Amino acid sequence: MTTAPGRAPTSWQPLEPALSVRQVLGLERVLAGEPEVVAGAGQLDRAVRWVHVAEAADVGVMLSGGEMVLTTGVLLAGDEDKQAEYIRSLHRAEAAAVVLGLGRAFPTPPEVMRRAAERCGLPMVVLHRPFPFAELTEEVQSRLVRRKFAAVSLSESVRTALTSLITAGAPLQRLLDEIAQHTACPVVVTNLAHRVLATAGERPAVDDVLRDWERIARQAGGSEGDGWIRAELGGRGERWGRIVLCGYRGDTATARLLADRAAEALVLHRMLAGNAVCSWEEQSAQSLLTDLVSGVVPARQLLPRARAAGLPVNRRTFVPLVVRDGEPAELDRLLRVLGLSGLVGEFAEGATAVLLSLARDQDPDALAGHFAARLRAESGAARTVVAAADARTAWDEVPAGLREARHVADAVTDSSTALDLPAVVRLKDVHLRGLIRLLRDDPHVQSFAERELDGLLCAADDDLLSVLRTYLSTGRNKSRTALLHHVSRPALYRRLEAIQTRLGVDLDDFEQAASVHIALLAHDAQQG
Repeated sequence: MTTAPGRAPTSWQPLEPALSVRQVLGLERVLAGEPEVVAGAGQLDRAVRWVHVAEAADVGVMLSGGEMVLTTGVLLAGDEDKQAEYIRSLHRAEAAAVVLGLGRAFPTPPEVMRRAAERCGLPMVVLHRPFPFAELTEEVQSRLVRRKFAAVSLSESVRTALTSLITAGAPLQRLLDEIAQHTACPVVVTNLAHRVLATAGERPAVDDVLRDWERIARQAGGSEGDGWIRAELGGRGERWGRIVLCGYRGDTATARLLADRAAEALVLHRMLAGNAVCSWEEQSAQSLLTDLVSGVVPARQLLPRARAAGLPVNRRTFVPLVVRDGEPAELDRLLRVLGLSGLVGEFAEGATAVLLSLARDQDPDALAGHFAARLRAESGAARTVVAAADARTAWDEVPAGLREARHVADAVTDSSTALDLPAVVRLKDVHLRGLIRLLRDDPHVQSFAERELDGLLCAADDDLLSVLRTYLSTGRNKSRTALLHHVSRPALYRRLEAIQTRLGVDLDDFEQAASVHIALLAHDAQQG
């Protein structure tokens, strides 16, 4: 678990659920009264919100729900109608249970009250030994007050921690990690379509939640239970998402309090960050695509995240693309306009990954070409590069495809080259430059580049290196090189002669010029 700056790590445990009727009956002081459940035995897990002593037949008007009512029945003895009405009144008020102390009023459990309680499903308990109600009231009330104070204290701790992170400019993920630390359960943020924008918590637990997210999310969206607590995200009458605590193991009331504190913090984070809904979706896609490319997490383990993020993955064809000079928000909008399913995320400055998910009967090459042509037409930038890898039908092959598309995009380094390339550039279109990009991290290639260019690299003469680059990329065209560098032909000859002297090569010899050209491509790829 991560912690906020300047704070020592804290081990947070969820508060135990609220006292139930069953737990109250198990208290040592209550056991001394020899309690016996005579009705409503199936409802003993009801939460006890308070303990109240009452004798009047219309006791329900004094209750607000969740009370355990204690009585001796002294005002009910001899009147069966009052006894039945007493139970019905408790049921209407949604009392947790009724506890009757046997004595002079009722030496044995009254059958009328027992039958009425059984019909209503109201737990009815009798105490066979004299028992001071004050002791039970004191015991339960003190426990409830301590729990209430602990819940409020925890809520304020969460509020303080999250406010501190927001003030420090922490990203969304850092806030969610803090929330997951306090709740000790997976935390999921979604938009209104149940698409997962971000998660936090122990990775195995989060993956378990995401594996069947669509069904679970819609089921949890209707009601709260089994520790699934949600809070809406929005403001000014507009909802734009929700945060869900998945399987909180403590008290439901405390969980709602924590979810509300978390929602307040996320809304504040959005307000301070501007249009955070889009950025959260972009961050979610970027994180997933980055994890796919890195290979640190096996692709199979990322499948639940992809599905929960809204990407169709069953019996699909995947087309990995990398777009140069394309805004993620604009690319995402274009996918929606074209009716294509996919994820969009920025790899690095100027390079954005687009992973298309197509039906098996769709033509991946045609759709990728249509996407690229529409992008160029709408952006008005002919230099926009759309690099692609061959389509993949297996999810496990997607990471390699994304890496290949990125290599192709990296190989297209200048506008003049981009203008001569097709709308969708593939590995075969970048020829030698593409191969060098793929091999740039090989130690043998690095050593070759250093050895071939040593005379220029040691002198650190960027001007001569630039002249050499232009001369070789123009096919050793002296006139074109001189024009591009704004120098006269004699001046260019002197520079070419200096280059040949420092490198110890003859650039008029094709093999030597080719060797230097490959070394320069490798050097540029490594620098890039």
